[in-house]
Formats: sequence, C-alpha cells, structure tokens
Amino acid sequence: MSTLSSRAAERPVAFRGAAARSAGLIVAIVVLLIAVLLSLMVGAKSLAPPTVIAALIDFDGSDAQAIVRDSRLPRTIVGLVVGPALGVCGALIQAFTRNPLADPGILGVNAGATFAVTIGVGLLGVRGPNSYVWFALIGALLVTLVVYLIGASGRGGPSAGRMTLAGVAIGAVLSGVTSIVMLKNMEVFTTLRFWGLGSLGGRDESAVAIIAPFIAVGLVISFLVARPLNAIALGDDLGRTLGAGLIRTRVISIIGVTILAGGATALAGPIAFIGLMVPHAVRWFTGPDQRWIIAFSAVVAPSMLLLSDVIGRVVLPTGELQVSIVTAVLGAPVLIALARRKRVSGL
Repeated sequence: MSTLSSRAAERPVAFRGAAARSAGLIVAIVVLLIAVLLSLMVGAKSLAPPTVIAALIDFDGSDAQAIVRDSRLPRTIVGLVVGPALGVCGALIQAFTRNPLADPGILGVNAGATFAVTIGVGLLGVRGPNSYVWFALIGALLVTLVVYLIGASGRGGPSAGRMTLAGVAIGAVLSGVTSIVMLKNMEVFTTLRFWGLGSLGGRDESAVAIIAPFIAVGLVISFLVARPLNAIALGDDLGRTLGAGLIRTRVISIIGVTILAGGATALAGPIAFIGLMVPHAVRWFTGPDQRWIIAFSAVVAPSMLLLSDVIGRVVLPTGELQVSIVTAVLGAPVLIALARRKRVSGL
C-alpha cells in the first residue's frame, strides 16, 4: 500500500486523505441532486421548483404536474439507474484490464449487447426491454470474454493495446452485422430504431423494475473487488504477494462488467463515452484508489448523463436529441483535455 500511496502523492491535484475525499463526494452528491432537479424542471416547457415538488408529493392532475409525473420523472429514474452502471462499469473495466482507454464502447461490450438484442428481435421475435436484458447480458458477457482472452494471449500476459485493438475490431464487425440485420428487416429496424439510438425517454417502468436489481448487484460486486484491484494495479507479481487472487478478481470483475454494461444497454440502448471519461475525470481528484474511483463514478456518471439529457432537450425542444448524441459531442473535447493531463489521468 505504500507504493499505492506514493503513486497518489505524485498526483498534484489529487485529494489527500479520506476527509478531503469524503467532502468531495458530498459535493458530487449535491451536484447530482441539482442535476435531478434540472431534469425534472427543464424541457420544452420549463417548470418552477414548487411545481416540481408539488407534482411529486401532492399531485393535483394539472398539465404541468402531469409533465413531471408522466414524462420527466420516468426518464430521470432511468438516468439514475443507467448512469451509475455506465460510470462504474468504465472504472471496473479500466482497472482489471489496466487499460486507461477501456470502456464498454471501445472494448465492443456495448456492440455485443446490441448485436445480441438485434438477433433476439430479428430471429427469435423477442419484443420489449423486459426480454432484451437477457440477450444484452449474454452478448456483453461473450464479447467481454473474447476481448479479454485475445488481450491476455501471447507473451507478457494481458496487454492494453491488444485488448483495445480486439475490442475495436470486434465492435466494428458486430455493429456492421447489426446494421445489416436491421436494414434487411424493416420490422426489426422499426422495433429497435429508437432503442438503438441510446435514450433515457420512452422506457417502460416494468423494464426499470426488472433491470435495476441487476445493476444493484453489479455495483455491489464492483465495490467488493475494489481492494483486490488496487493490488493488481501494482502488477501481477506484487499483487499476488499482497494476497490478491488474480484469477478470482478478474472473473468477478468480468461478471460485474457484464451485468452493468448489459443491464444499462438493455434499458437505455448503447450510450458511449460516459464509461470512458467519468473514471478519468474522477481519478484526477481521487488518485488511483479504486474504492474512491468507483464511489465517485457511481455519483458523477448519473449527473453527467442527466445534464446531457437536459442539454438535448434544450437544444431540440420540439423533439428530442438523444442523450447518446450529446455525450458523444461532449466526450471528445473532455477526453482531449484529459489526455493533455496524462500524468494525472493515467492508471
């Protein structure tokens, strides 16, 4: 742990000490509450905070309060469920692959989940997000295993470069096949058109109820492997010396990534960049300790997702600019800024 502490000390802007990190986490929670309030207030018709509060605790059936209860509250709940899954999944996958470029999108996990859902809809006649979840989990698991095995093959053990190349290649192939299946079958295209764009709106409440427990289990798994991941980050030999079970930790991590990525994709569709940029951003403040990175990612990611969704509603108030488009637009400059701070955002 002394080596871990020395790595943290090298990061000039990282918080030092549990008290400072706890204070930062409280600030992040406050920002999340603000994002939730904005998600309920802002849209084609802006609503005042008293109207929002009244809609939640004393619903009178007015049009304004109905907007909150029927439209904005469901998509806010979806953001609160999907956001932590994307952020923590990114932190977990970067830690166990020791690849700072890893995220469910770049490693093809989202593409695998999307491909499996498309096959389920196109070939097996599956309909509704309630059924998507199982196909998304299977697709995410298979792609995660294949990418990791390819990256771990060869001399020198797991390679971040091999995993990234394998993930990009597999993701491109699966995305292409998915597009072909959708274009050849207009019924599949129509069924998955809105889901495949990645959005928080239009999701069934029963789907949220089914998928939320999966994501909760994934979050618990992530926190359980945080300490062993700290040891593995120091290298396999040193991690083994510190008592970390390398195979056990990686297997559990893959299970966590599968549940989080598959659940989030099944509910909201593929949403890129959140899983990549949030762990980088929080690592700048927390240092390399995975326990804090996972905790901060679970709070910061839903804030970013909800604020991106609000921006999409403001930019295109007469329709809807899907949140995946907004996160992609915001993600590029943020990642460029973080790349210029390689010393503090690297693993």
